[in-house]
Amino acid sequence: MERMRIDKWLWAARFYKTRSLAADEIDRHRVQVNGDVVKPAREVKVGDLVQLRLGPDSRTVRVRGMSMQRGPAPVAQLLYEETPESIASQAAAREQRRLAREPAHAIVQGRPTKRDRRHLDTARHDGWGDRWSASVDDDVASH
Repeated sequence: MERMRIDKWLWAARFYKTRSLAADEIDRHRVQVNGDVVKPAREVKVGDLVQLRLGPDSRTVRVRGMSMQRGPAPVAQLLYEETPESIASQAAAREQRRLAREPAHAIVQGRPTKRDRRHLDTARHDGWGDRWSASVDDDVASH
């Protein structure tokens, strides 16, 4: 076996949990082989360069082997070799995420307090929401 469909290979190499997920990602142009956008039926061979995007991360791997069945992770890792540039970009992205601010710290006000909630409820009951109502006024309907 020297060639294999790209969606089957991505599934066997454990990049995606199912073949249909791999095919969907290929259709969204998130997978390229040797720099070309491909279709799920595209065949890959040993030595091909596969670029793929997994969430926010991009990986570039060289095909080293083929397998018709999905095996355990250590066996699946023998099917490809990640390029040094890809490993370096993964490390840089990991470090950037580590140093990024916590999203929760960006919230200045946060949830309303009990006192704020009372003010909002009072404003709502004092006619604040009436002018945005789509209902027909009683005065207009009686004329």
